[in-house]
Amino acid sequence: MNQTLNLLKFAILGCILSISAKSEELNPDYLIGYTEGRNDIPDGQFANWITSRACIVKADGTGRRLVAEELTKKPNSWNQFAGWSPDGKKAIVLALWESPENAAWEREHKTFRMTEGWLADSCLLDVATGKVTNLTEIDRVSIYNTGLFFLPNGAGLGFTPLIKGISKPFVMDLDGHNKRDVSGKGEGFAYGYSASPNGKRISYHENYQIYISNTDGSGKIKVETGHSFNFAPSWSPDGQWLIFVSGEHYNCDPYIVKNDGTGLRKLADRGGYRGVIERLKTPDFHSESSDVPVWSPSGKYVYYTAKVSDSIELMRVSPTGEPEQLTHSQPGTKHYHPSVSPDGNWVLFGSNRSGIMQLYVAKADGQAAYPITSVPANSCAMHGSWQPKLLKSR
Repeated sequence: MNQTLNLLKFAILGCILSISAKSEELNPDYLIGYTEGRNDIPDGQFANWITSRACIVKADGTGRRLVAEELTKKPNSWNQFAGWSPDGKKAIVLALWESPENAAWEREHKTFRMTEGWLADSCLLDVATGKVTNLTEIDRVSIYNTGLFFLPNGAGLGFTPLIKGISKPFVMDLDGHNKRDVSGKGEGFAYGYSASPNGKRISYHENYQIYISNTDGSGKIKVETGHSFNFAPSWSPDGQWLIFVSGEHYNCDPYIVKNDGTGLRKLADRGGYRGVIERLKTPDFHSESSDVPVWSPSGKYVYYTAKVSDSIELMRVSPTGEPEQLTHSQPGTKHYHPSVSPDGNWVLFGSNRSGIMQLYVAKADGQAAYPITSVPANSCAMHGSWQPKLLKSR
């Protein structure tokens, strides 16, 4: 009798463990940050921008909440989710404000005027307490400060302020002090700034040309592609390679190069995809969002989007292999902004497959996708970002 009861107990325990494992398999236990907001207002991008709000949701689609709401209280202000600290305890949130007068001038002239009428800062949100710290208002160097990221090994922070309307790669201490230019005396507009995993090198594009240098701006080298447009370099997890897009503006493909600027080669073809996703139902000047390749955490794959027939599909390619098409969609479907989970088992992406621009999580091969956002038909969800580490205490 006792033996029968023990066998029954083991059987029940086995079922519980199996169910638990299946639940873990179906629902990755991470948080995801993203931005949602209106996209149907016909009065230009500013009218839609000011509805944007930073959000956090669990990777199973539950627990959605607005974050850093105090950054949106001032009229004509909004916020955006922009990343995480390496330990996953803090979120990077942009605080943005623009005057209606400047927005009207920009729309009339179809260009951004970044020397006045703006205030953009990069802030850190403590996920557990909700405390917000505005790092770029400390010893302020610019009215427009974006691109905040953590340098490896706690060495500080990188960001890109606009100095006299020109974007520059800067570093600062973790408390926001000691801000300094590391552009290596460059005079061009720099963007896509990031540090190598070991913290010894940085990369960015300046006037749409790729540069690699030491973290202090010395030893600066240009990656010679022969193309007029080179955009958004990203380090491989082992720091040996950079992936970026190269070609012509709105007609460029993923390229890969060694960390010393040699070994350049085309990695994949995007099939004529423009490389940008339009969020507005009534497009405005420069209202599209860049859609660039990303590494998987192991470096085994690069995920990207490409045009296949009449759709924009989710793709992946190994640094030495053949491209794989991960989604097969109805004509007119668009996928955008892929991002791979820290364990490499899941991929997060945006899609309008339901008729609304929602965020989805799927297995790493693009299968078994499910929505994690439920924005209404007049809105969209953009720029999903995985929490780097699990915080089991939440």
